Amino acid sequence: MKTFKTLVATASLFICACAFATSAPNRTECIAPAKPGGGFDLTCKLIQISLLETKTIDSPMRVTFMPGGVGAVAYNAIIAQRPAEAGTIVAFSGGSLLNLAQGKFGRYNVNDVRWLASVGTDYGMIAVRKDSPYKTLTDLMEAFKKAPDSIVFGAGASIGSQDWMKTALLAKEVGVDPRKMRYVAFEGGGEPITALLGNHIQVVSGDLSETLPYLNGDKIRILAVYADKRLDGDLAIIPTAKEQGYNLIWPIIRGFYMGPKVSDEQYQWWVDTFKNLQQTDEFKKQRELRGLFEFNMAGKELDDYVKKQVIQYHEMAKSFGLAK
Repeated sequence: MKTFKTLVATASLFICACAFATSAPNRTECIAPAKPGGGFDLTCKLIQISLLETKTIDSPMRVTFMPGGVGAVAYNAIIAQRPAEAGTIVAFSGGSLLNLAQGKFGRYNVNDVRWLASVGTDYGMIAVRKDSPYKTLTDLMEAFKKAPDSIVFGAGASIGSQDWMKTALLAKEVGVDPRKMRYVAFEGGGEPITALLGNHIQVVSGDLSETLPYLNGDKIRILAVYADKRLDGDLAIIPTAKEQGYNLIWPIIRGFYMGPKVSDEQYQWWVDTFKNLQQTDEFKKQRELRGLFEFNMAGKELDDYVKKQVIQYHEMAKSFGLAK
């Protein structure tokens, strides 16, 4: 009898230990690797609200901003200084993967973090002020072709970034050498829009989600979205680049990664949490509010996708002379 009680007690302790190992972290934090107002910010806010509304966590997730190198500072910090934080997730986008493909994150590569989950996909876009003389993408590109140095493009990333790459691909479409573009790099997606509204630049190359707050106002005109077909709902008014004769399609995945030394149990808690969260109405509503489209991956599936994407981006970067 005593042996039976001992076995029961031992089993109970084992069950409790397992439950503890896979329970929610006591403190949760989302790092947005840029200044407030851009795509990384909205990615963190999406998950912050969804986790709370679904009662997955009891207290609000902290959102912190770590700008620098369009994700490089945060990537290096989580690996070198905070590799085992079970409650910390870091936002990434397709732009992060493109920078990784070009070796812009220093000595670390795509294998040095734990890729966690996606929250949706965005699309590239190009926009001007509402009072701009360029009413269509064709208007803009014809003017650009005639006088490449007369138009200043602005974006939330440096030369070689996805925003630069999208603009460079457009330049190639009209036979302009991308090196002749006047391109101003900002830190994060919010700053170029501010510069556009202040008339410091003529064009913003960015992500659709970052311009949605201005869609129904009188300040910005989106000339094209880089999707393969027109989007649904209110966004159906935005023409695609493809339908205007420019062969440019650029989806932008948004998601999260974690430090390399987070335990398998802690990592799995987050994977399972995201898989469940992606099916909830609360999450779907927050995703839609931020102009993102369904793209559900988590764990190994996302890890495989990210690593394949980095290889593809590396080949593209090589074609522009930006990678070896």
